[in-house]
Amino acid sequence: MKRTLPLAMLLALSLVPTARAATEADYKAAYAAAEAASKEAASLRHQWTTTVSTLAAAKKAADGGDFDRAFAAAKEAEALAKASIFQANSEKEAWKAMEIR
Repeated sequence: MKRTLPLAMLLALSLVPTARAATEADYKAAYAAAEAASKEAASLRHQWTTTVSTLAAAKKAADGGDFDRAFAAAKEAEALAKASIFQANSEKEAWKAMEIR
């Protein structure tokens, strides 16, 4: 009985996913997705300046070899771009509700 508890704990801990460092390939994939979303936002004429600066920060971190920070910044830039796209699409019709009649 006493051996089964440590064995069960060891088994449970082995199933916990471990954090791993982002690789250059992870960064490149995240950056490409962020850049595509940013270009879509720009085509809607609704690109946020924070998206551009976050993409620049991702590139700078990657150039310095810090792929963890670069990956995180690229994911943040993608989220910002997607939020700006959502805002652009929702405001296409929302302004009509504010119009004085």
